[in-house]
Amino acid sequence: MTFKNLNYNKKVSLIIAIYNSELFLPKLLNSIKNQTYRNIEVILVDDGSPDDSGIICDEFAKNDNRFIVIHKENGGTCDARNAGLKAVTGDYLMIIDGDDWLEEDYVEYLINIAESTQSDMALSTNVFTTRDRKQVENDKIEVWTNEKATAAIIYPYFKLGPWNKIYSTKLIKENNIDFSVPWFGEGLYFASKASQFANQVGVGHKKVYNYRLNNAGSGLTVYKVQNGINALINIKNIKSNLYIKTKTVEDAVEWHLWKNYSFLLLQIIGTKSEKLYRNEYKNCICEIRQTWIRVFLNSKVNKKEKIKILLCGLFPVSYSKLTIIKKKITLKKDLNSIGESL
Repeated sequence: MTFKNLNYNKKVSLIIAIYNSELFLPKLLNSIKNQTYRNIEVILVDDGSPDDSGIICDEFAKNDNRFIVIHKENGGTCDARNAGLKAVTGDYLMIIDGDDWLEEDYVEYLINIAESTQSDMALSTNVFTTRDRKQVENDKIEVWTNEKATAAIIYPYFKLGPWNKIYSTKLIKENNIDFSVPWFGEGLYFASKASQFANQVGVGHKKVYNYRLNNAGSGLTVYKVQNGINALINIKNIKSNLYIKTKTVEDAVEWHLWKNYSFLLLQIIGTKSEKLYRNEYKNCICEIRQTWIRVFLNSKVNKKEKIKILLCGLFPVSYSKLTIIKKKITLKKDLNSIGESL
């Protein structure tokens, strides 16, 4: 995909919250340093890392004045990202996870979409993962209404998170969009709120972001009941503060709310905490069973997802236990491939 008349005077701020990422950080920072779009500032927020992450950040900043390092006491991912948002001076901003890495045209591709479509926000629907290294063959740049984009993010029809997207700094600042919510589900909150206030959203499909699935310490590979509780809080927060209140968006929210009850149940069973979280355990099963038919009928999801709703709705506990077994097998394969992605 070739774009014309790109305005290289527009500065892009990249915000990276970093904690215990020394194993993966050099690959990420080198991928940022080698971006084809050069007019960037890189805000590295060292969130009190006990490892050498802060030292690695400082070394990169010494050799490239586009890198800015903020050292702070540990306050969690949301607090670190908010510190980064306060330091932004660019026309656009991007959020990146500290254990992932970027293709060289990551910034150029996404700012091109935003600029060429005159959109407050742009994204790609696809990412590379440590399992999937095949590039999209045909890319088509589209413009979505904020309603369509919001529903697509909330379902989600593509990888969930604030990354793999670019936001107008003006959009974020004027609408007071930040990460002042519980960690886990905060990316969905941020991206869906931004899309609701955007004039429109530019959409591409090329893979320019590399999402790591073989980090044994990430929130998606470790079972934590609090993660499930936080995710539920954030989708309820989205539901109660919707700016676009159409059936399309509300159906997406109801699907995600149902999904997060099943996610919390998974965390409780995965940590063998059924007795400790007896009330939450019973409530999840009740919500899953009582609402699955409505979610099944109203959700705009594919056939595979419909089957999952059916199975989880009828057999929530058995389905969760089977999911845990499958995840263990998949994670073992992912961890065996870690050396290939460093």
